[in-house]
Amino acid sequence: MRVLPSGTTALLVELDSLDEVLALHATLIERRLEGVVDIVPAARTVLLVTDPAATSLSSVEAAVKRMTPRPHRRTTGEVVDIPVTYDGADLEEVAELAGRTPAELVRRHTAHEWTVAFCGFAPGFGYLVQTSGHWDVPRRQSPRTRVPAGSIALAGEFTGVYPRESPGGWQLIGRTEVTVFDLSRDPAALLRPGNRVRFIDVGRA
Repeated sequence: MRVLPSGTTALLVELDSLDEVLALHATLIERRLEGVVDIVPAARTVLLVTDPAATSLSSVEAAVKRMTPRPHRRTTGEVVDIPVTYDGADLEEVAELAGRTPAELVRRHTAHEWTVAFCGFAPGFGYLVQTSGHWDVPRRQSPRTRVPAGSIALAGEFTGVYPRESPGGWQLIGRTEVTVFDLSRDPAALLRPGNRVRFIDVGRA
């Protein structure tokens, strides 16, 4: 763990793995350090934004360094169920790459909960990792110029739900009618870091 100042009111904690990020994020949410007003995880870092009127960066740094996050503590948030129609354009190709049938790939995708590790790319886009097992799915060699909103996709170790129509290079395996980002909702993002996600197979079109 390396802790660096980020401006005058934030600290950037650098870690060696995504598992360490998930464990530290879960611990920080549970401990609720005084004066920390926002916690932003990424692939290898956690940003802590502070209120200088309530704490100092040195106090927060000392508290973080005293923590001993348990790697298996990866989840803290609510459970979100997402019904999926598994009829994505890349489903058969991804299954073949994985040495499985499409039905087997769907069963693997739905068999265990996923954790929202961090968000990025677009508002409401969560990078989800599965709590059991490991995925390694190559991105498309040629990204699509238009991926429909609600598309369920795989890339590397992650799965994600496209919150709106956009370009994208992930492998499409299905779609959902669930709106994962809605500015009229509070909070707008359904998939927030720490939340657990269950994908539910509702068949194919």
